[in-house]
Amino acid sequence: MAHKKAAGKARQHKRPEGKRLGVKVADGQSVASGEILVRQRGTVFHAGGNVKVGRDHTLYSVLTGVVKFGQKLGKKRVSIVEK
Repeated sequence: MAHKKAAGKARQHKRPEGKRLGVKVADGQSVASGEILVRQRGTVFHAGGNVKVGRDHTLYSVLTGVVKFGQKLGKKRVSIVEK
């Protein structure tokens, strides 16, 4: 049996670092080809025109243009419109 109580046991577990998820660009902002638009877990935002989905559900632009956010069939979409 322990002859003393374990001190500081409550502070052993650290909180994990944030994963830097979220929307990285604003509506109307110009972006380059390959630029990350949204980092997400699952498809909160869906890919519109000229946008592709990465294997971790990241949305990125396929060509240079302007970002447009919108909805189609009740789903949030991100598209790129050419300049």
